[in-house]
Amino acid sequence: MTKRKIAVIGAGPAGLMAAETLLAGGASVDIYDAMPSAGRKFLLAGKSGLNLTHSEPYEQFLSRYENNSQWIKPHLDKLPPKALQKWARELGVETFIGSSGKIFPKGMSALPMLNAWLARLREQGTTFHFRHCWLGWGQEENTLRFDTAQGEILTVANGVILALGGGSRPKTGSNAAWIPILEERGIQIAPLKASNCGFDIQWTDFLKERFAGHPIKSVSLSFGGISQRGEFVISENGIEGSLIYAFSAALRDEIEKSGSATIWLDLMPDWTDEKLKKSLSATRGSRSIGTFLKKRIGLSGAKAALLWEVLPRGNALDLGLVGATLKSLELKLIAPRPLEEAISSAGGLCLNELDENLMLHKMPGVFCAGEMLDWDAPTGGYLLTACFATGRAAGEGALKWLSRRSH
Repeated sequence: MTKRKIAVIGAGPAGLMAAETLLAGGASVDIYDAMPSAGRKFLLAGKSGLNLTHSEPYEQFLSRYENNSQWIKPHLDKLPPKALQKWARELGVETFIGSSGKIFPKGMSALPMLNAWLARLREQGTTFHFRHCWLGWGQEENTLRFDTAQGEILTVANGVILALGGGSRPKTGSNAAWIPILEERGIQIAPLKASNCGFDIQWTDFLKERFAGHPIKSVSLSFGGISQRGEFVISENGIEGSLIYAFSAALRDEIEKSGSATIWLDLMPDWTDEKLKKSLSATRGSRSIGTFLKKRIGLSGAKAALLWEVLPRGNALDLGLVGATLKSLELKLIAPRPLEEAISSAGGLCLNELDENLMLHKMPGVFCAGEMLDWDAPTGGYLLTACFATGRAAGEGALKWLSRRSH
């Protein structure tokens, strides 16, 4: 195939994977990004350890995408978690499986992986254009408009892959500025919503001032008939953390529907009701209730503060009620945190706007990938894996399209 130029707009995981796929197929690739460097959100995701993917059985992995699992399956089939690990190894980055089944690069950092990836892309002929903010299409065929430090410029490309991200963490460049550009072309966009986010709770001043930032470890959360064990953090506004993110889509939808969502926490998941009841039935004597609970069941700190946040102190002497509350502590969530604080966003470009190769029906030669698409997934490696997989799928789709046109 005669070399054709493809413009990849967005230098995150989806865009970089699309570029790599295009290069392997013989295309010429230019990557454009509004930020001064590549992978800003990717690096942020790896700040506390880059969760690349997950090692659970593949069918279970697919189920994490819920209503969109069948849509995304053909793309994940071509780059499942094991293949993604192999890809990382070929990049020179070894991975390991953590105790929870999550897969991380050794060293836990995103930076070595990103640097190795960018170096390889440059060696293969990729041209990067940073501080190029995409403005849409020009009047002439195949022209793209960009705002740069030198003013607006036009460039010509035989095809385009959009990998512009969602609307969370706008400081990384993921600011959804692409939405009005596509809407002007008649492309349907689902409203963006916060996903993998924290939630607001009306805490007392005491809890906010004394325990904001404190983790709640080894706890089980129940909502919608599902229970999961993990940990979260008390924030000044409410709660956040991995256990909360696992339920965030369902909690967000319930709040949107009913105005609030109620969760139940088991603060003592290793204790059976019977064991807890027996321990609390001991004579308290002259000890304070706080000292008694710490001595008998190890309850103290933020967990104890949560108990008294929900259970009035006047009921402290009712140890049966104390035990029942510890096993099923009720919290009312009143709102998700703002989109800009969320790890990711739900909503975006409606999937029915795309063909099986991720090309827009209404705009032949324009392909879309990554978080800008209207699929949603929890943290745990599912977000990143889908970004990589749809990036590859868009690259393969663009190669097929170029091949058909050349014939």
